[in-house]
Amino acid sequence: MNKFEQLGLENNLLQAITDLGFETPSEVQEKVIPILLEQDTDLVALAQTGTGKTAAFGFPMLQKINIESRTTQGLILSPTRELCLQITNDIKTYGKYLKGLNVTAIYGGASITDQAKQVKRGTQIIVATPGRMKDMISRKLVNISKIEYAVLDEADEMLNMGFYEDITDILSHTPLDKSTWLFSATMPREVSTIAKKFMDNPVEITIGTKNQGTDSVSHEFYLVNARDRYLALKRLADANPDIFSVIFCRTKRDTQKVAEKLIEDGYNAGALHGDLSQNQRDLVMKSFRNKQIQMLVATDVAARGIDVENITHVINYQLPDEPEIYTHRSGRTGRAGKTGVSMVIVSKSELRKIKSIERIIKKQFTKKEIPDGMQICEVQLMSLANKIHNTEVNHEIDKYLDEINALFENDSKEALIKKFFSVEFTRFFNYYDKSKDLNAEAHHSSERDGGSNDNSTRYFINIGHKDGYDWMSLKDFLRDRLELGKDDVFKVDVKDSFSFFNTETGIKQKVLEFFTDFKENGRFVNVEVSEDKGRNRNRGRGRGGRYDDRRSGRRDDKRSGRRRTDSRHSSGNRSERRGNTNASRSRRSNFDSSPSFSGSSRPRRSRR
Repeated sequence: MNKFEQLGLENNLLQAITDLGFETPSEVQEKVIPILLEQDTDLVALAQTGTGKTAAFGFPMLQKINIESRTTQGLILSPTRELCLQITNDIKTYGKYLKGLNVTAIYGGASITDQAKQVKRGTQIIVATPGRMKDMISRKLVNISKIEYAVLDEADEMLNMGFYEDITDILSHTPLDKSTWLFSATMPREVSTIAKKFMDNPVEITIGTKNQGTDSVSHEFYLVNARDRYLALKRLADANPDIFSVIFCRTKRDTQKVAEKLIEDGYNAGALHGDLSQNQRDLVMKSFRNKQIQMLVATDVAARGIDVENITHVINYQLPDEPEIYTHRSGRTGRAGKTGVSMVIVSKSELRKIKSIERIIKKQFTKKEIPDGMQICEVQLMSLANKIHNTEVNHEIDKYLDEINALFENDSKEALIKKFFSVEFTRFFNYYDKSKDLNAEAHHSSERDGGSNDNSTRYFINIGHKDGYDWMSLKDFLRDRLELGKDDVFKVDVKDSFSFFNTETGIKQKVLEFFTDFKENGRFVNVEVSEDKGRNRNRGRGRGGRYDDRRSGRRDDKRSGRRRTDSRHSSGNRSERRGNTNASRSRRSNFDSSPSFSGSSRPRRSRR
């Protein structure tokens, strides 16, 4: 007996379940479906992405609506176009034996006129993204004043994307006596606010613990110097030859840059971010679903709503600013009963973020070592051997065997095997031979400073309290301009007209190059490497301090009316910047510290 029969579902829905091959309901389905079938109630369900939530609300809605009516009775709001289309297809599949069922997807990037025509012909269920739905309501192209069921799917993600006002506006056009079902992976304050405002004494179902990560995902972190982050990513990819992953970056710029470097280095990679057109996004997602792309580099916003099966790894190239977002990232893998791995590449200044995330997901991270070159060569060699061992023979090759056998008739079996495997092995060996150890040592950090870091560089910058900055606002200014994480700038010390700050030495070049001839509000902002080591951060200006207002670049020459800076530091800084710029040009053609991949020397990923 199919266990779905025990939940109270009707035969036409059970028949669709049988066609889909579902036999045992997931935990969220087992708990939610009977409640929604038996009661007209509001409900809040907290469960991770990929646990079967669509079926948990989809089957009860299909059983409770009146198929013979053309009135819109169900509204499902979802955060992204991809998820909207996926839910629409799932609901249609679940209701394939319900004659007369119409489900309409309403989302941006498609003709609003065509969508309005579908609704006008009569649709019982609308699946929509908040922005397009609000637009349709304002144009009076859709009427949701008689709906009986409203679903907020991935509610926390919709609110993270800034849809709070859209959702509240949409729900204000719905009847008060409807049933509202809210599904979310986490329960931040904004979701609680929605629940209190639009729901009446909802039933609460929690799968696991609130905000807790799923048991099917293991969590690992790799500690490296900031400058080695990309090299670490490549080694993790090479150490997992069958990887099928989503790689998360904080910004669109970093997402595109990392994807381009991976493609350049021979990996099957693609980028997914907000600057892509809808057509470009569709092409990338199609390639990813078909596994033509093995490594999808994405921003958090662009990745929301991705529901692709069999993702083996989630790699956090950069940690999110908000620890709760990590729950969504890691939920992309380990779905449908499979296991997955969530990897985090962290620098020393980010270590305390790991502890924050552990508290939220109620799981411990395992500290792992970035594999060395020879370990990767061994993994790649055995992967190739297993692939060859499991390959089915194509007998079309038989007609060429005599010629091939003649070529190797003087080679022993052992020599032949060595030659065959050396073709692939040598490429990885030449690249990784004598490669450096990327693993960094941990250090103890303080909450405000981001830690004392022996591998950090201290800078002087010619803005301070007189320019309206304190240590927090200056830190935010530097983070935003340099596109860094909030822990990548530390030991910020603000004086009247100048300040100091630290970053890891690995990004010194980036800092100095960015502030070459940089203006803010028409004024040059000057940054140089400082001799001050930050040991006495409360030291004042004047005779007790090394720096005074003459170093701030703000002294005016009253006789000429021209602003000038201390010539010693200007010339020294220009010299250092020229050196750094030249170094940058050199490194652009050789991203890795190992020999550059070019031509046949690059160990290109096999195109599967």
